[in-house]
Amino acid sequence: MWLVTGATGHIGNVLVRKLLERGEKVRALIPPGESRESIQGLEVEAIEGDILNLDSLFNSLQGTRGVFHLAGVISIMPGSNELVHKVNVEGTRNVLRAAMEMKIQKLVYTSSIHAIKRVEAGVIDEALPYDPDNPYGAYDRSKAQATLDVQQAAHSGLEAVIACPTGVIGPFDFRGSMMGHVIRTAAEKKPTLYVDGAYDFVDVRDVVDGLIAAAEHGKRGESYILSGQRMSVRYLLETVREITGQGFMLMKMPFELAKWAAQFTPFYYRWTKSSPRFTPYSLEVLRSNSNISHAKATRELGYQPRSLYESIADTVRWFLSRRAFAKIEN
Repeated sequence: MWLVTGATGHIGNVLVRKLLERGEKVRALIPPGESRESIQGLEVEAIEGDILNLDSLFNSLQGTRGVFHLAGVISIMPGSNELVHKVNVEGTRNVLRAAMEMKIQKLVYTSSIHAIKRVEAGVIDEALPYDPDNPYGAYDRSKAQATLDVQQAAHSGLEAVIACPTGVIGPFDFRGSMMGHVIRTAAEKKPTLYVDGAYDFVDVRDVVDGLIAAAEHGKRGESYILSGQRMSVRYLLETVREITGQGFMLMKMPFELAKWAAQFTPFYYRWTKSSPRFTPYSLEVLRSNSNISHAKATRELGYQPRSLYESIADTVRWFLSRRAFAKIEN
């Protein structure tokens, strides 16, 4: 049996589906009060627990041979964030402690491409170090520190490997990720505001295949970048237009104006308690070096990401089917 933390998230619920499809038994650790919609109806053992609670971790690891640790808090807001550090760093340390004491056979940690040191030019690959002093955001720093902790545990004997996905898109995005929101808005023919920029996006199903391959073939203490291909936001939106065959209003905001406006958006998001989409961090990412290589994962894990056109098409269809189903229910 595999334990999956963060099982109700985008990557998590797709991982659960894939493991079940392969005939694996799966136990999902779900924090109290968290929605289980994304895994509803799946033959998974769902237990209530929290990675910040060691007792619940020891209990959830009973009878398991391995753990996929995905639970974490994502933030693109500026400034420090106590919850991000607590869950991403302290929670991961708890998972590592429990896994080592329970003598778990395998731990696969889902880190992030943003944990790796930023470089302005050249190829981003696993030769670059993790950067816990990253100046760009609390999330980046927390994932870097947690990843270093996983590496240390591996050096101490834990059979742990690390995966670093890039910008994840794809179907089964129940919570509506930042890029999922962009794709859904365009698919529903709503006016869409965008800025010039690009990044490396990867299909969630390819990430999941990479995680499973890392569990089966990854070397202890090693890191594997799970990337897709670089695509501009404009091209992504035009692809949605081509797939749906429907027009929608595209509004390009000059980048300098976007940078100026982004100084104030964090206050709006905090005041309205809405999900952040447009912040200095998100703008920085779209202009950062996204020349990212998955050559190591391909060489050692057999990782082969699909085309982004297929990913976008499947994402559009999934969002539209969800919308149609909601109309039928109402």
